[in-house]
Amino acid sequence: MTPPPAAAARLDSALLPLPAKKSSSGKVPARADRPLRGIALILLSTVFLGTSDVTSKYLSATLPSIEIAWIRFLVFTLIMSPAMLPGSPLYALRTGSVGLQCVRGAALLGSSLFFISGLRFLPIAEAASTSFVSPLFVTALSIIFLDEKVGLRRWIATGVGLFGVLIILRPGTSAFHTAAFFPLLSAFCWASTLVMTRMISGRDAAITTMTYSAIVGFAILSLMVPFAWVTPTWQDILFGVVVGVASTAGQWIVVLAFRYADASVLAPFSYTQLLWVSILGYLVFGEVPDAWTITGAAFIVASGLYTAHRERVRHSQLLTVPGEPSPNA
Repeated sequence: MTPPPAAAARLDSALLPLPAKKSSSGKVPARADRPLRGIALILLSTVFLGTSDVTSKYLSATLPSIEIAWIRFLVFTLIMSPAMLPGSPLYALRTGSVGLQCVRGAALLGSSLFFISGLRFLPIAEAASTSFVSPLFVTALSIIFLDEKVGLRRWIATGVGLFGVLIILRPGTSAFHTAAFFPLLSAFCWASTLVMTRMISGRDAAITTMTYSAIVGFAILSLMVPFAWVTPTWQDILFGVVVGVASTAGQWIVVLAFRYADASVLAPFSYTQLLWVSILGYLVFGEVPDAWTITGAAFIVASGLYTAHRERVRHSQLLTVPGEPSPNA
């Protein structure tokens, strides 16, 4: 749920699994090596996540960002409600990481809220391209929170990605808009979400993590939305439901995709979301990405792909470690 976001579960490509730990919420689903199925699922997820982004931008013309996010998380919570009922076979609130789950949910909310805020002022292709810088933040955060070692080549890739962001934003020129910071903040929150997902990996199943995300996001937004409330029309409500359903479906399909293929295999295909938002942005808003946005996006995508390649190399070096679960299982 991001930026997308977006950053819908958009770039789990920067993640690696941790050694397995006993799940407190039941058996963690096993991986299956079916890369073509994983690729098909990740391509399908970008359609849903792109639809969610474009619909959010459409709603931003009439509703405040907080209210759009609140409707989105309301639908998310309703969808996940069977997992909140103690007598339900889907009950998934048992966890030994309540604090971390709550902080992760707050970070996911920040990613969604900042991205929607940026959509009000920025062309959707520009906002989406900027938000895809999240793997670069993951690299930095992994050093601090996961005690990872980052080599010179990954730092160079990070620098290339940041250069792409500067090309898109063009600070110091008349083309720069202060709202451009919103997708960057969204990307940082999403990167924090991914790092915490990795920290939780192997302890809780995906349904547990998604359920806590829904509860935390809805609870926080319910405290905020009365101060920004605008009475929505029935059309606004309908589009809000579309946002909620599309973003939740996109997230869940991403989770399924990562059960069938490694992150480094799926990462290149996640960038097709930029294509979808550009096409939909043109059809709905008449927005055509300029040369600066296309060039900057190319640098960001190249950086992300190289980072994914380095993760594949590191993953191959860890294959001797037994019992490693999928980071998104």
